[in-house]
Amino acid sequence: MPAQIHWFPGHMSKALKEIEGRIKVVDVIIELFDARAPFSSINEDLEKVIKNKKRLVVLTKVDLADDVQTKKWIDKLSNDYEKVIALDLTKPSAEKIISQEVYNLGEDKREKDKKRGLKPQPIRAMIIGIPNVGKSSFINRVAKRSAAGVQNKPGYTRGEQWIKVNKDFELLDTPGVLPMAYENKNKAAKLAILGSIREDILPKTDLCIYLIDLLKNKYPDALRTRFEVEEITDYETIMNQICKRRGLLKAGSYDLERAENLLLNEYKSGKLGKMTLEWVL
Repeated sequence: MPAQIHWFPGHMSKALKEIEGRIKVVDVIIELFDARAPFSSINEDLEKVIKNKKRLVVLTKVDLADDVQTKKWIDKLSNDYEKVIALDLTKPSAEKIISQEVYNLGEDKREKDKKRGLKPQPIRAMIIGIPNVGKSSFINRVAKRSAAGVQNKPGYTRGEQWIKVNKDFELLDTPGVLPMAYENKNKAAKLAILGSIREDILPKTDLCIYLIDLLKNKYPDALRTRFEVEEITDYETIMNQICKRRGLLKAGSYDLERAENLLLNEYKSGKLGKMTLEWVL
């Protein structure tokens, strides 16, 4: 795997500049982190442009993450961010929780408007995050309609749009933005496994080796339960067992490429169980 992973399409550079230009017109920043890899979800380029805005950090995809680890991540991130919550965006109750948290963060702005004799204006929030972290699902849940397209692939949302959630809350959508490069190859591997970076940017074998190591150390029963793997030893032995159990053959030999695709897809879909790639000890 290369020392640095570069994946910064032109539209991301443009989006970063647009976000920086819009910061001054919003009251609250809503930043989404994937609950399965919160640390790797942090985009330092975005952190630099947010400045002193009030921020709500939302851990998404909690229905796919390790519940114990999600709670630990909330505690850890709460040391650095004003408000941190975890949300299952598949549940209708998420909308009320989000609206209340945004209202709480924007309440002082509304009070200032009242003291100045002004009619309180809706709280304007901007939603940011890396690609495929769940922004479109978040928006559609909050807006109670299909206000944003949903695709399980990075880089789907290309433009920004204002969405009126209710009379007190307006939301600005922005495209997903990645850092210009990842010096930490493990971060890049995690995001590729999650689908925030295109898998073809990195060798799938490297991704599967990383994922197998995690499963061996943290979730060994998953391999036994899902794939009936008996020998949890080295990578090749494990993959050969997956091929054998699922009948993945090519020209009379084990088809490791199909096995790699299967392993990655079953992790992303949650078929292996609720698992977190980054652990708080």
